[in-house]
Amino acid sequence: MMENLFIRSLYDLSHTAAATYLEQYTYPWEALAGIGEFILKLGETLSTEEYEKRGEDIWVAKSATIFPTAYIHGPAIIGPNTEVRQCAFIRGNALVGANCVVGNSTELKNVILFDCVQVPHYNYVGDSILGYKSHMGAGSITSNVKSDKTLVTVCVGNTRIETGRKKFGAMLGDFVEVGCNSVLNPGTVIGRYTNVYPLSMVRGFVPENSIYKRADAVVQKVE
Repeated sequence: MMENLFIRSLYDLSHTAAATYLEQYTYPWEALAGIGEFILKLGETLSTEEYEKRGEDIWVAKSATIFPTAYIHGPAIIGPNTEVRQCAFIRGNALVGANCVVGNSTELKNVILFDCVQVPHYNYVGDSILGYKSHMGAGSITSNVKSDKTLVTVCVGNTRIETGRKKFGAMLGDFVEVGCNSVLNPGTVIGRYTNVYPLSMVRGFVPENSIYKRADAVVQKVE
């Protein structure tokens, strides 16, 4: 069961510039601590034909579209053909892949977004990794700190995995769909191809190829 939470089980690493970085780790949350440092190293290697440096420690692909009201704080990398829309707030330590959408009033902090990720409307994504073609519906957020401020654990059935982290939002596998106005509580891990109903409150591990209706109603998809 624990293997379902491994990086190799959740993500196709061919769809991120962070592949070599993530390959060092077993669980994806282990990579959260070093995202900023990795971006700084990666940024210095990017092609000046494809990327331009904007401000301190900010690299933006020349094919990306950054709306004038968006704010980006480094270290950050914005990939090719990505849109960062009106009033988006990127607070730093953000690696955003190719063909992504960071929408109006969306906030990012300490994240890796794989290619083709969409966080298009009023989303907060912090201390999280979102896999290839994952999508967060309007108003859905990652809650990255527990209300009692204790360290986050990941629950898999009756087993709790200690992460040693105070801040840990959500790990979304490839092709995950999160419904509008859902809250992904600290320590949420969602397997590939899973759909989460709108207005859900998700906690712990949700298996791949599932439909999350509520905590006591998670069903496997029927092919």
